[in-house]
Amino acid sequence: MLLEHTTRTRFGGRFPTWMPWPLPSLWSVSGVGVVGDRTTLATVLALSGPDPLGGPGDLVVVAEEPRTGLGAHYAGLDELEPDPSVFARAADAKVIVSGHPTPLWHVDAVDDRAVYVGEASGVWLWLIGWPGLATAAVLLESTTLVDLATITAELDMVPLTGRSPRLIASSPPAGPGTPAG
Repeated sequence: MLLEHTTRTRFGGRFPTWMPWPLPSLWSVSGVGVVGDRTTLATVLALSGPDPLGGPGDLVVVAEEPRTGLGAHYAGLDELEPDPSVFARAADAKVIVSGHPTPLWHVDAVDDRAVYVGEASGVWLWLIGWPGLATAAVLLESTTLVDLATITAELDMVPLTGRSPRLIASSPPAGPGTPAG
């Protein structure tokens, strides 16, 4: 599943699929997807694991071209991108993306999730977690994101689980390249 996805998103040009690496303890990949037919416009990777307060947690990591709207969709926003005023304040978090410090800003969104957005490798980077503390736990435990294509030799070590309910319940309207698990 992951190798096939990585091969597809790299065909015809480079487009990242970001993943926390190493994965936080007890977390696993629960789906990947791509938006776009001939050219990749967005990738999504879903993770599932324990919420620090008990119960299940989910995290969706989206990399997308500007004005694609996949990250905003999972965030529950009405617009295709975050409000530009978000970036007028200091960043709320930082992660390392492909070896580079990358600031992330918290975006006010639907109450049942936490949303962070930034820019990495020329594309939007969205992290959306349910419940909100699950996102914080992942960010605290694993502050490094890598492109799946850079760890192809290690993909067999990535734990996989069934498809994330977030990819099923929050899937965008059917269209070209709708995310698949």
